Amino acid sequence: MARLAIARGFLAEYAKLQKDVQSAVDAACAKFARHPYPGTLLEKPQHSRDGRMGTIRVNGSWRGVVLAPPGGDTYCLVTVLPPDEANAYAANHRFSVNRAVGVLEVRDKEDEEAVQRLQPSLNTAGPGGGRLFGDVSDADLTWLGVDPNLLPAVRLLTGETDLEMLHAVVPEAQYAALYALASGMTVDEAQGEVARLLSAGTRPEQVDPDDLVAAMERTPGAISFVSGPEELQLILAYPFAAWRTFLHPSQRKIAYRESYAGPAQVTGGPGTGKTVTVLHRAAFLAERAGRVLVTTFNGNLAGALRAQLDLLIRDAGVRRRIEVLNVDRLAYSIVKQARGTPVIADERVLRARWARAAAGLSFTPAFGKNEWEQVILAQDLHTEQAYLTCPRTGRGRPLAKAQRSLVWQAAQQVSAELAAARESTHLQLANEAADLLRQSGAPPYRHILVDEAQDLHPSQWRLLRAAVAPGPDDLFIAADPHQRIYDNRVSLASLGISVQGRSRRLSLNYRTTQEILAWAVPLLGAEPVTGLDGEANSLLGYRSPMRGQRPQLRAAATRAEEFDFLTERIRSWLASGIEAQAIGVMARSASLVREAREALRADGIATASLNGPGSMQAVRAGTMHAMKGLEFQAVAVIGVEQGLIPEPSAVTPATEDAVAHAQDVQRERCVLFVACTRARDHLYVSATGEPSMFLPRPL
Repeated sequence: MARLAIARGFLAEYAKLQKDVQSAVDAACAKFARHPYPGTLLEKPQHSRDGRMGTIRVNGSWRGVVLAPPGGDTYCLVTVLPPDEANAYAANHRFSVNRAVGVLEVRDKEDEEAVQRLQPSLNTAGPGGGRLFGDVSDADLTWLGVDPNLLPAVRLLTGETDLEMLHAVVPEAQYAALYALASGMTVDEAQGEVARLLSAGTRPEQVDPDDLVAAMERTPGAISFVSGPEELQLILAYPFAAWRTFLHPSQRKIAYRESYAGPAQVTGGPGTGKTVTVLHRAAFLAERAGRVLVTTFNGNLAGALRAQLDLLIRDAGVRRRIEVLNVDRLAYSIVKQARGTPVIADERVLRARWARAAAGLSFTPAFGKNEWEQVILAQDLHTEQAYLTCPRTGRGRPLAKAQRSLVWQAAQQVSAELAAARESTHLQLANEAADLLRQSGAPPYRHILVDEAQDLHPSQWRLLRAAVAPGPDDLFIAADPHQRIYDNRVSLASLGISVQGRSRRLSLNYRTTQEILAWAVPLLGAEPVTGLDGEANSLLGYRSPMRGQRPQLRAAATRAEEFDFLTERIRSWLASGIEAQAIGVMARSASLVREAREALRADGIATASLNGPGSMQAVRAGTMHAMKGLEFQAVAVIGVEQGLIPEPSAVTPATEDAVAHAQDVQRERCVLFVACTRARDHLYVSATGEPSMFLPRPL
């Protein structure tokens, strides 16, 4: 049976086609995929620059361009164009293999001519002086994969601005090599950087310049193989969403490992594929039978995981074995089954209870509430003596025993009021559910997989530990402490969950362009970050093989002007063919999200909340916290200004607790970082008035 592949670039083009043309493409692809000898459907285009290209008939007005390497069993749909344009594409393009790293490259005749036209404008420095790569030999540049035909232009570059002029007309792997050298790397370091373009992260021992199939397999960011005609049709039906289910080789090695001896963890920055690894691991484990739980910290993300699993798993029997619940919903369902429907305490009412309990005491209601949640509930303490002697890791303000006693009494008052009202907080429910499961002695799941694990509270981890029996493949955890947006600090080992020797790290971002990453990572500041395993976690080596536009930053004098700028940006994205539901608008507060949605609605742009129907053709809008774990082709982050980011009410005053203050500021940095890295291709950031202190200057 033929192997089918699809070029990533075609998906954006497909979204722009008229519906009747899309239907014709679907029918042509289905026919091609099911044909016993699909090569017989190909026709040779006129004046083809690459004899390995053919075209297939879509309808009388459109043709598909297919790359068909020698051998006859692998076919890649590259693009769909009107006949004359399809012939022109074939006449102007050729495919080749990068001799250094073996990835597939597409050569455009017009790009090559553009390089020649650029050379006079680059030739501005004196002979032998001021050249960007004057200390790098032709042999080293060729060893790094730079095409010998490109060397004359490379030799003329005088700075990074010149290099950027080549970006649009040079194959990605070659530009990455030059970019690495320009950033100060040695030739050997640049070679390692370019090798990261490969999912395996290593340079091939031998590259066959004629083996296009191997090159396609080494280029998962641009081309992905599909399992058959059904998956191909699914991709065309949901072009942006479908790409989120593809698994790259480095992720596949983790997801499809035969077995882990105990809890396993995968870490990595945004876009490195932790979530898709979790989904494939869940599918792999479900095929073996037994109940599987996929869980995370909030309902929006659980819904997204559920939708992605529906796209990924076509076997209804396997899909039924996987339950997707956020951890609060899991606790709620366990407690409900045991004692009836719980009532969740309203957060505003809870703050009022703490205001009464802390009245006249030496600490603020916010401090007392945090102490209750981060120490008493986190350690599941049931007696005053246990609290008086427990460690308070992560809490900066020291408390004498007399002060601890006052905190305990206030916590007991709040707990008693909640009990009298028959109300519980989510954290109380988690502790109660964990107790119920331990008492039953019958964990309900065989495997539990946790996404965005860095934001779970110790009470929730105790619940998950109780919900699955210890053993091989019991817990599979995906986390990134750089994306921690809640004040939960956990040591898994202290909770009986050891991932020592079973932790893997992903460093290559397949979602977000390098331009967005290079801008977003500095938002995190320089504070060290500790992972769930207690080890220091860094983003060293965190890179993207994809290039694109730099983030656009814009300052407005008034909020109305900022909304006008937002409308203008979204209209341009829609006009370029980006699906409405692949656009996300984010703000720090729910009130600003509502204002933005109203402004967009008034200008005729439909928006939907994250809980809206997935098929709705509308721009998605939500708070930065709600967007956690999601991704969009284009993202607008608004209201990034002083007074809103960092959010004053979310930051403990330094006079009250210096350690908590520093942690809160860092968490606010993480919230902004998370919002900006939801973007795949386009990022737009705006502010009204003075920009946030987290942003680079000037805006």
